[in-house]
Amino acid sequence: MERSSIKDLKNKIGKSVKISGWVDARRDHGKLIFLDLRDAGEKVQTVILPEKKEVHHLGEKIRPEWILEMIGEVKKRPEKMVNPELLLGDIEIEIDKIIILNQSKTPPFDLSTSGYEVDEEIRLLYRYLDLRRQRLQKNLKIRHEIIKFIRDELSERGFIEIETPLLTKSTPEGARDYVVPSRLHPGKFYALPQSPQQYKQLLMVAGIEKYFQIAKCLRDEDTRGDRQPEFTQLDLEMSFIDENEVMNLIEEMMIKIIEKFFPNNRILKRPFPREKYGDVIKNHQTDAPDIRNNKSNNAELAFLWVTDFPLFEYSDKEKRLVSVHHPFTSPHLDEIEMLDKFPKQIRARAYDLVLNGFEIGGGSIRIYQRDLQEKIFKILGIKPKVYNTQFGHLLEAFEFGVPPHGGIALGLDRLIAILQDEPNIREVIAFPKTGDGRDLMMNAPTEIDKEQLKELDIEIKKKKY
Repeated sequence: MERSSIKDLKNKIGKSVKISGWVDARRDHGKLIFLDLRDAGEKVQTVILPEKKEVHHLGEKIRPEWILEMIGEVKKRPEKMVNPELLLGDIEIEIDKIIILNQSKTPPFDLSTSGYEVDEEIRLLYRYLDLRRQRLQKNLKIRHEIIKFIRDELSERGFIEIETPLLTKSTPEGARDYVVPSRLHPGKFYALPQSPQQYKQLLMVAGIEKYFQIAKCLRDEDTRGDRQPEFTQLDLEMSFIDENEVMNLIEEMMIKIIEKFFPNNRILKRPFPREKYGDVIKNHQTDAPDIRNNKSNNAELAFLWVTDFPLFEYSDKEKRLVSVHHPFTSPHLDEIEMLDKFPKQIRARAYDLVLNGFEIGGGSIRIYQRDLQEKIFKILGIKPKVYNTQFGHLLEAFEFGVPPHGGIALGLDRLIAILQDEPNIREVIAFPKTGDGRDLMMNAPTEIDKEQLKELDIEIKKKKY
């Protein structure tokens, strides 16, 4: 007999079925034993009758989270016993045979609750148990469905999904890189990508025209809020377009996602309002405002495009101008002549998408001429020797007929957390890290042994305190 998925049992009333899964709950009602069995799709009530002595004797030993294989007949529940809150609340399985596939220790916390009441470090230590919760299973499922929808939608629009390297080159700007030592080239290091920024621009040089990727990004940032050392973003780039085309594409896709997966949520304004950075700061004192009428109503979704950011800002820490977004962002074309004299007044062709007070994405039209890119590097105080070492590959590529291009990156973790009404992005990531970047379940980061260090030609110096 083939195993049946629990979610499909409604169509098998009166039939004998085989199901497998975890014991979600156990109840003894006199001589009747009720076991709720769940698999990845659903859960169903099973009942063991006292006259089936062998099965009943086995059922007395069974505890929550044990894994069972069960054979029995699907029956309609008595009308008074129907549970309208469950998908399969009107049926139960009368068990004829049980095979115990595996036993379980008592979990360190209750798996039948939402989990919010449990200390998060304990949850992350036993994340493989925490993920058994119905809430987290739902989060991972909706995450999968949204990403699949995005892939299908962009593919239909002529985009090509292309993977870019994880082992790349360390470059300045942005956050700190995670670095990887090279065994074959002692003393040299790869960097893990903070984003696929340069690669996607090079794909435009290659004539791809429409690229996207569900990209892993890694940034060695200081602890702040619920950021993660590694996160996932929708990354896309297009040739021969302007700002409006990028924003319109994303806006149309966001509306489709809400209508398909969150029909009970209401988008506050369509089309999404657009405000210039200066006006946003003046009116809201932040560049990521929450423009909802009722900020406690999470079913209301207030999208906002913020445009016309400054191209540069002065960094007191670095004592120089730095890019507000990144150094590959194009200035407004009618302001290029002002770059030398009034760099702080130049506007960027950049745009952020804000949702309910959180920035969920940002992008820009890029620089695609070598002379303009070199001018931006010089304004940023990067010397020619440095930028040719760091970005020489990109500058050389700009000499081979590069189309105008631009794109955007959307933080999928943040987007899904907001849509699922979760308090932080860790609730929608399968195996997140703590706020200070530790993986409690795997006990990482850890030291590596002396042989590995020797092979990599690396010596660890102990700090003297």
